[in-house]
Amino acid sequence: MSSFANFSFEYGTSDQITPLVKRLIAKNPGPFTYTGTGTFIVGTKELAVIDPGPIDDDHLKAIIETSGKNKISHIIVTHTHNDHSPLSKPLQEITGAPIYSYFNEAMDTKTNNQFEEGYDNSFKPDVIVKDGDLIKGFDWTLEAIHTPGHTSNHMCYSLLEEKILFSGDHVMGWSTTVIVPPDGDMDEYLKSLKKLLDRNDNIYLPTHGTQIDNPHDLVNRYIEHRINREEQIIQAIKSGNLKINEMVKIIYSDVDPGLHPAASMSTLAHLNRMVKNNIIKVDGKGLKADYNII
Repeated sequence: MSSFANFSFEYGTSDQITPLVKRLIAKNPGPFTYTGTGTFIVGTKELAVIDPGPIDDDHLKAIIETSGKNKISHIIVTHTHNDHSPLSKPLQEITGAPIYSYFNEAMDTKTNNQFEEGYDNSFKPDVIVKDGDLIKGFDWTLEAIHTPGHTSNHMCYSLLEEKILFSGDHVMGWSTTVIVPPDGDMDEYLKSLKKLLDRNDNIYLPTHGTQIDNPHDLVNRYIEHRINREEQIIQAIKSGNLKINEMVKIIYSDVDPGLHPAASMSTLAHLNRMVKNNIIKVDGKGLKADYNII
């Protein structure tokens, strides 16, 4: 048995979260996955499996056992990081269920995997999902909400019957979301957060971490955190720190220096947004560039 704050579970055993939703946790805990990938099984007679997870025979067996005699009719993916989508293909081979996902063939996945789980570059869905699409089963309806930022192909899904948002990695139940350029985009991320504030979902179920019961409060705190970070960047630049490594030493002075490389990528994501919005000008490219106030 594992317990993290108010989040208790057992690997290989499903928990009934709501009348329509069960959760299984894959045994892939780590710095980017917390306790592991949370796979959600939605419905009764016809089941949707959201985020099957990484390649893991035990987790695949647990998904099949949890479905029992009920048919897995849909396999749904929030985004194509390696801790979310790879098991969809083996699950399809057993069940025959089509795979649903947003698909961006041109997405730029050239990034350093030390900062996140890496991309499932072989992934291709059977059904390409677009913003606002409805996916329906026997007793459930999932509305697709395109929420780029963490990745360009990130989708959240709202279970309309229970007003639950499966928030993937867009809003997590244990930490802020990693935004790593080039595919990760801070400007898109903030827009996607604001998009959720216009919705009436009562509960968020993230792929990593615990259930979020006051989601608008958390989303507003996420937005405030990111805006405050940009104010810190402006102050660092005004103090003469024009390069990202110099800014990070100031802004993250209370953080373990071993985490500064990851902080540099987050800072780059912020600076890309600030350049785009004509707040900052840049001379050079990426981590080696000089940044200054316009």
